[in-house]
Amino acid sequence: MRVHDIVEPVTPQGRLFAIVIQSLIVLSLVAFCIETLPDISPRTQALLDRFELVSVIIFSAEYLLRVYAARPRRSYIFSVLGIVDLLAILPFYLASGIDLRSIRILRMFRLIRVFKLVRYSRAAQRFAEAFRLIRAELALFMFACLMVLFIASVGIYYFENDAQPENFASVFHCMWWAVETLTTVGYGDVFPITTGGRIFTALIVFIGLGIVAVPAGLIAGALSRTLAADDADSGTADRSTRDLTTD
Repeated sequence: MRVHDIVEPVTPQGRLFAIVIQSLIVLSLVAFCIETLPDISPRTQALLDRFELVSVIIFSAEYLLRVYAARPRRSYIFSVLGIVDLLAILPFYLASGIDLRSIRILRMFRLIRVFKLVRYSRAAQRFAEAFRLIRAELALFMFACLMVLFIASVGIYYFENDAQPENFASVFHCMWWAVETLTTVGYGDVFPITTGGRIFTALIVFIGLGIVAVPAGLIAGALSRTLAADDADSGTADRSTRDLTTD
C-alpha cells in the first residue's frame, strides 16, 4: 500500500483516514472551547492536555506522511493547505516546556485547524477556487475600501471635531465611526450632531450599502463560473467513460 493511498481519500483506507482526521479536528476545536470555561477542574484540564498531545502527534504524523507522499514535496510544503497543516501543530512545539495557557496568541493558532477541513469539502474548494478567480478584483476592491474609509474619517473629523472633540479627537479616532458606518453596523456609541455631519453620514451610509453588495456580486459570479467549469469537466468525463464502454 502506498502512502499516497492513505493520505488521499481515493481508496477505502484513504477515506477512513480522512474520517479520522476530520473527527479529530472537530474534537480538538471542541476541546479548545472547553478550555475557556471558567473554574475548569484540574482533572478536566489534565484530560484536555493529554488529548491535545495525542492530537498533535496524529496531526504531525499526517503532515509528515503528506510531505513524504507529495511529488514534488515542496509543492505541498509551500501550498496553502501545507502551511495550514504546519501552523495547526506549530504552537505546541513552540510552547514546548512552557505553560501554553500563558501564551494566548499561540493558543489562538490552534483555531487554524478548522481550515484543515477545507481539504475534505468539495464545496469549500469551490469557494477557494472562486476567490482565486477574482483575487485581482478583490484586491482592487479592498484598496477602494481603504480609500473610502480614509475619506470618510477625514470628512467626519472636519464636520464633528469642533462640536465633539472627545469623540472625534483625530482622524484615527474617526476611523472607528467610519468602519461602523460603512459596514452599516451602527452601534450608536459615536454619532454626528451637526447638520453637515449628519448629511455626510447619510452619504457614507449609501456608499456603505454599495460596499457590502459589491463583493457579494463578485463572489456569486465567480462561484457560477466555478460550478459551470465543474459541470463541463463532469460531462467530459462521462462522455469519455461512455466512449470507452462502447469501444
